[in-house]
Amino acid sequence: MRRIEQGVTRPEPIAVEIDGASVMVHPGETVAVAVLASPSRRFRDDRSGAPRGMFCNMGTCSECTVWAALGTSPWRRVRGCLVLVEPTVRISTRDPESRP
Repeated sequence: MRRIEQGVTRPEPIAVEIDGASVMVHPGETVAVAVLASPSRRFRDDRSGAPRGMFCNMGTCSECTVWAALGTSPWRRVRGCLVLVEPTVRISTRDPESRP
């Protein structure tokens, strides 16, 4: 997957944290875009442990559910396609409360 680069003007990229790794995204892009720009491109796991990806990209299916926290705010589940990135956002594709 690639971003359209020619003929497009964007703000300078910002770094967001996804599963502890830094990923560069542009302000105005969604958390889902940030996850797709990350090396794993995985959103959540289903009950069998298989990775899930994007499906509808309009907020109705919840396949893009991830956990997000802004700065020092608590983690909350969000639909990644509906939430815009911000410089202090941390994103987790697994429940951060259940990690060892």
